[in-house]
Amino acid sequence: MEKYMPNIFFAAILIAGIGFFVMNVRKLVRNIKLGKDIDRTDRKPERWKNMAKIALGQYKMVRRPVSGILHVVVYVGFILINIEMLEIVIDGLFGTHRVFQPILGDAIYGFLIANFEILAALVFVAVVIFWFRRNIEKVKRFWSKEMTGWPKNDGNIILYFEMVLMSLFLIMNATDAAFQESGAGNVVSQFIAPWFSGFSPEALHTIEKSAWWVHIIGILVFLNYLYYSKHLHILLAFPNTFFANLKPKGQFNNLEAVTNEVKMMMDPDADPYAMPEEGAEEEVPAKFGASDVTDLNWVQLMNAYTCTECGRCTSSCPASLTGKELSPRKIMMDTRDRLEEVGKNIDANNGVFKDDGKQLLNDYISPEELWACTSCNACVQECPIGIDPLSIIMEMRRYLVMEESAAPQELNAMMTNIENNGAPWQYSQQDRLNWKDED
Repeated sequence: MEKYMPNIFFAAILIAGIGFFVMNVRKLVRNIKLGKDIDRTDRKPERWKNMAKIALGQYKMVRRPVSGILHVVVYVGFILINIEMLEIVIDGLFGTHRVFQPILGDAIYGFLIANFEILAALVFVAVVIFWFRRNIEKVKRFWSKEMTGWPKNDGNIILYFEMVLMSLFLIMNATDAAFQESGAGNVVSQFIAPWFSGFSPEALHTIEKSAWWVHIIGILVFLNYLYYSKHLHILLAFPNTFFANLKPKGQFNNLEAVTNEVKMMMDPDADPYAMPEEGAEEEVPAKFGASDVTDLNWVQLMNAYTCTECGRCTSSCPASLTGKELSPRKIMMDTRDRLEEVGKNIDANNGVFKDDGKQLLNDYISPEELWACTSCNACVQECPIGIDPLSIIMEMRRYLVMEESAAPQELNAMMTNIENNGAPWQYSQQDRLNWKDED
């Protein structure tokens, strides 16, 4: 029985790690479903193309070449290197060692491991450059006022994670004496192996197994860390780009109830007192616009969880660049933080939300931020994974105007003039051409 204890222990941590991850995924899905329903299943070929081009192909990342190319290296390397997880899991469960080497042969196996080692080295270098840009060069978009505390630390923690995991992978290969002797794919680890030349075979074996164990445990910890990190976009970027808004930028949605009212006003034959047909229900929203996360639709909530906090949106926002309160990145971060708060409230109250006297508007996002937006769509255009901060801003503006009549004075004056005079100016239609009679 003692012989199988490592395998049993491995199975236990594997089940625990995957189980905790599944639990968090279920919580994530539950929170996203708190949003209002919206149909984003149209134009499926275009949606698949969008996902392949933006999420898989990293099309929008490389618009900024330095960070874009480095991100592609980390993205490709991390995904491909983790293919070896299959071998690690089999070895861990059944007590084998490099189970695929005799099956695939030294040539094929060596080719795969060689590519993994090269990618691991490239990922390590890219991550070090990312760390340098973030902490030494201090790229401005990483040091905005919302990027303090946890958001700041989270970015560095994930970089340290990646450095350690890549290092452990190469050390594991470098201290595997049999692997080094076979020469099957040790294109990078062969240069690390001499560092351990003074160690006995027993010590080398201990270092190899230690690196192997810490590597697999580190990957499981990393997997479960994603839920609490901005790096959740690793998983959500794909559905987020698939369900992205395909309408032309700048085309806003209309409320059906308001549209029907306008149609009735414009139709001289309409009977304002006509009753709806028997059995038909007039769909009037309980609330116009959004003041809290549950007033937003589920795609907007998924957007909030997908945000990478890269700051490309804020660094391109004209309002932010001119010193206004608005930061589109903060809008997404605040939405996610409020959604997490609502989710924890539901967990603490047996699956039912208990009013906490708070909401997204005012407690997280101020009206000043919302009215600073010029609705130019720069944030939507710049986001590398199709997030739409503007849609959230517009829904909250709609609430301010239609529910609280809290638009800025200039807008209220304009809307009053349009209502009374049919134009934004404060004079009647009969006086519009008076200018031509002036000397």
